Order: sequence, then structure tokens, then C-alpha cells
Amino acid sequence: MSGQQAPAASNLAGPQSAPNPNILETRDLSMVFGGLIALNRVDLSVERDTITALIGPNGSGKTTFFNCITGIYKPTRGQVSLYPADGPKISLRGLPADKVTYMGLARTFQNIRLFNNLTVLENVLIGRHSRMKAGLLGALLRNKRTRQEELDAIDYSFELLVSYGLDHVANELAKNLPYGDQRRLEIVRALATEPKVLLLDEPAAGLNIGETAALKDLIIRVKEAEKISILLIEHDMSLVMNVSQKIFVIDYGILIAQGPPEEIKSDPKVIKAYLGEE
Repeated sequence: MSGQQAPAASNLAGPQSAPNPNILETRDLSMVFGGLIALNRVDLSVERDTITALIGPNGSGKTTFFNCITGIYKPTRGQVSLYPADGPKISLRGLPADKVTYMGLARTFQNIRLFNNLTVLENVLIGRHSRMKAGLLGALLRNKRTRQEELDAIDYSFELLVSYGLDHVANELAKNLPYGDQRRLEIVRALATEPKVLLLDEPAAGLNIGETAALKDLIIRVKEAEKISILLIEHDMSLVMNVSQKIFVIDYGILIAQGPPEEIKSDPKVIKAYLGEE
């Protein structure tokens, strides 16, 4: 072999494919309830480290879409795919909700779903449970490893409360928090699962002007601090236009438009969907 040059490493490896710019994709996603088509072949993508919005009139299929990608509903057809930066594509279609959460999707709900009679810290610990490894035997035996994991979960959850300004009410019952702080707590609980994509379903519902402004800052901060992508359903168009890099518009279960905010707000199809024909 002396005097001979080895082939270049790049030639041995072959051409390198570019990484998928999207973290989450749906393809041909459809949901039929009896004879009602709630979603009709929806193709939607969420790019890495971005905030994407899904908007549309009431009853257009937005929450059904969330339920299909988070394991609450099993879609009638189509694919839901997650593209982790550190591994191969993961198919989420048909997985139960707890498994979808473990794979990296966490969500909030339009109607706040906190455990009202548990403390703020206990609510976050429930979210953290999806990342704990102790099984039933560990919980029963209460061995050293299990106890340490519980302590680590408490520390992690409390640090999240510190980061997002809720540490001073850690021992308060969730039901005693102001409404805006309850919304914040639901987001923090979702973050405790260490999601790759955070799904926010109408987070501004019921908030006043000041609380909505604080929510806008919180959403941007979460995306930047946690290095995650966010998919947002929201009726507050000012909020949507201020935080989103891309917007998808759905009407009667069909995607009718997609693009950056400046294009969407002047799209005739979008205006018609919201305002109707003259």
C-alpha cells in the first residue's frame, strides 16, 4: 500500500443528504366522523426553531388537527411524522397520547386543564412524570435510585417555575392563581415533558389586553430559551401576526392558504373565510 493514496473520506461516504428543515410534518391527514369530513388531506409542516400558527374560523378543524397529531384521535388516513435532530423519523400516527408526549409533542388546551386542588409545583411534577424511569416496582420499593429520581424531578420542576416567574407561588393551589398565571402554569407543565414541539391551543382565550401582551412575550421567550418549535392555534390575530414566522389557514377542514404573516393578512381566500362574501 505504500505510495498509494487512500480514497477521500467524502467519496467513501457518498453524497450527504441535507437534514430535513422541518421538525413536524403531516401528509394527507384526514379525519372523518361518520359522514362528516373534519379534516381533508391536510399537509402542514413546522420548521425547526420557529413559531407556526394554524388559524381559521370556529369549527374549521383546528382542534381536531391537534387531537389527531397528539394521539387523542386516530386519523382516518395520512401520516404524522416527527424529525428529531438526533435520530431518524418517528411516525406518530396511531400512538397513544402518553407515547406521543414521550416522543416530543406537548400541548395545552383551549379550556385550562390544571389539577386545581394540587399545588403549582405538583402540577409541574405531573408533567415531569413522563421523563421518569422508575416503574411500578421502583415506586413500591422506594429504593435509593427512585428517591433520587424524585428529588431530581422536584429540582427540575422548581427551576422551571423560577425561569418563568412562578416560583413564588409554588405551594399555592392551582385554582387560587389568577387566570393569566394559570395559563402560564399550563405552559410550564407542558415544558416539563421536554418537548421538541410545543402545541398551544388558544392560549389567549379569556385573557385581557395586558395578559395577552405578557403571553406574547412568554411565547417568544419559550421558543428562544428552550430551543423548541411552537405550533399555535389562536383567534387573536394581533398575537398571531406578532409571533409567527409562518401561518397556515384552514376552513371546513381544508387548508386554503399558507405563508408569512404579511401575505396571509391580505389573502382574498383568508378574508373570505373570516368575513364571508359581501
